[in-house]
Amino acid sequence: MNVRRSAAVVAVLAATAGVGTGLGTGFAPAALADDTAPAAPSASPSQAIPTGLYGSTDPKFDGVWRQSLTLVALDAVGEKPGAGAVDWLLGQQCANGAFAAYRPDPTAECDAKTAVDTNSTAAAVQALAAVGGHDAQAERAVGWLKDHQNDDGGWGFTAGGPSDANSTSVVIGALAAAGETPGGQKKAGHSPYDALRALALPCAAGTEGSGAFAYQPDKKGGLAANADATAAAVVGSLGEGFVVDAAKTGEAGENAESGSANAGAGTAGECVSGTSPEDAAHNGAVYLAGALTSDGYLKSALPGAEDQPDLGNTADAVVALAAAGDTKTTAKPLAWLEKNHGPWAAKSGPAAYAQLILAAHAAGTDPRDFGGADLVAQLTETGPARDVDDYRSVPSDDTADGGDDGSIATGVVLGAGLGLAALAGAALTRLTRKRRRT
Repeated sequence: MNVRRSAAVVAVLAATAGVGTGLGTGFAPAALADDTAPAAPSASPSQAIPTGLYGSTDPKFDGVWRQSLTLVALDAVGEKPGAGAVDWLLGQQCANGAFAAYRPDPTAECDAKTAVDTNSTAAAVQALAAVGGHDAQAERAVGWLKDHQNDDGGWGFTAGGPSDANSTSVVIGALAAAGETPGGQKKAGHSPYDALRALALPCAAGTEGSGAFAYQPDKKGGLAANADATAAAVVGSLGEGFVVDAAKTGEAGENAESGSANAGAGTAGECVSGTSPEDAAHNGAVYLAGALTSDGYLKSALPGAEDQPDLGNTADAVVALAAAGDTKTTAKPLAWLEKNHGPWAAKSGPAAYAQLILAAHAAGTDPRDFGGADLVAQLTETGPARDVDDYRSVPSDDTADGGDDGSIATGVVLGAGLGLAALAGAALTRLTRKRRRT
């Protein structure tokens, strides 16, 4: 969730940073509002969009991510996916349970050069949990995620990479979707919530960034407020996934009361000094509400460019505020999104429509009448025709007997260093069917 970029921009960043085309990111698509914003590259005639995949752009950097968000968003509003959509996603899974951003030849075995990542894997888990009927594949993916948890309790984008707020949060959503207890998943005595807490800026009234989350520490261990990471971490700290149900958002405060006497008041008032995950979520929501106060939207900027409205980040902030129990402050950003989403969503494709649907759903508004637009219909139009039969019965090829480790080739992605990760690597964005942290 911080500086969101299209697949095209991510590719440019990768090239200028010296990273090979094996980047394989799961980042959400473009976040720039104006018509001049770069869109993900269209697939060439030799790169025909696979049957069952949503979107018409090259899936190299976001195929599994956009497909997963699409399936989750459609399920949230009671819609079925297009024919073969679930089957396509299942076909992307490696035998060890992990997912890469996109595998052009799903019949080929995954090996050490297959750029699997935590974001694509965790997003796919949430999608499979939403559509149902594929528990074995979801459990295998969860197993891979557990096996690659860092000692601080979190996850990085790549297996073994430094933990970041976005990756840790999307994995929390996957664990919750699979019926696991995120707080009980520990490595070296640390839970995912410990990893997020370590990325929370101190609560200090009047201090810039107070209560926010950082994406990762800088090289000196310092923390810088990051709106995108904050939106992800608020949802993650509450044990939530991509889907936040508006009818249940009040439970955030009720549950928080059991963890801290300071929490439980939505984002009303100031940030609090408690150390529970709920306190951290409360403080992050206070930061987001303040950032949205003046314009009603969050901003991002390309290096050397002026700040621009960030629609994807703004949509994620709406979900985070709703998860924290504060639907009141979602009204202004939702109104702004209703007025300005059109060109961005049309250019960015299915993941953008899914983000908007999930934001509307979380805030209790109708995604079929979003500023006069039917987001559900627009998302559906980006993919294949709907199934005739119940998608829960879509067959799949279980490759559980495979034995590759799905690790990334040495030097790919992480060779760019934390600078590229902090700039481009924040996805999630962000997260599953409502489940409470226990």
